[in-house]
Amino acid sequence: MRDEMLTVRERGFTLIEALVVIMVTGIVAAGVAIFMRGTVQSYFDSARRAELSDIADTAARRVARDIQSALPNSVRVSGTGFLELVPIRAAGRYRMEKGVSAADDPLDFSDPADGAFDVLGLAVSVANGDAIVIFNMGQPGADVYEGSSRRNAAAPFGAVTHVTYSPGGTQFPFASPGARFQVVNTAISYACDLANGRLWRYSRYAIQAVQPTSLVDLDNLDPVEKSLVASNLTACSFAYTGGTLERNGLVVMQLAITEQGETVNLQHQIGVVNTP
Repeated sequence: MRDEMLTVRERGFTLIEALVVIMVTGIVAAGVAIFMRGTVQSYFDSARRAELSDIADTAARRVARDIQSALPNSVRVSGTGFLELVPIRAAGRYRMEKGVSAADDPLDFSDPADGAFDVLGLAVSVANGDAIVIFNMGQPGADVYEGSSRRNAAAPFGAVTHVTYSPGGTQFPFASPGARFQVVNTAISYACDLANGRLWRYSRYAIQAVQPTSLVDLDNLDPVEKSLVASNLTACSFAYTGGTLERNGLVVMQLAITEQGETVNLQHQIGVVNTP
């Protein structure tokens, strides 16, 4: 019996053996950690770059969506950090001449008191506070910002097939070769705030004759909605080039977003259709 108890005791680990096992295990674990560190760090770096790229791409798509719905010849850039446009709410074609019906109401550009016209095709949504724009050229005498190419819409409102507006004693300066008209209401601005590393979107403010060219000017507009488009910006700029005869244009947007030493640079080109 005593011999069996001694045999059982001899089968256990000594303290030195346990310490050796712990040391060997620690050495192996340290080696594995060093080996895996590069792989894990690479994963986090790739995830961060993907996130920065996604932020930049989302910002570019947001700007592009607004530009592509802009009134022809309404895009304007101040300096390199401010872009403004007037979005189209609705659009249609106006009647240019009388048809077979005596009730037909064409738009008479020679009559300064004519303030109504038939809509050709489907009804167009017109709301209180909207304005009707015809053949906006973005030039003095035919500019939505100065008011020469737009007139305030008048009742009835809703989905209408007969548009009424206030000519204000003067008619639209030019007829549209395609008999097109647009319905607008407010303006949109994008502003680069590099001091705080942010890109802001301002919307739902009244159309201004002079473009707001500072964050203070935009913040002081009433009413105005302000939303954050992107953060961690280290570079931000807009450039606009009108095309031949102002029929097409190009907006070039540049963004650089930096986080934890990683920087993603994006240059996005957006085509602008300026056929009024």
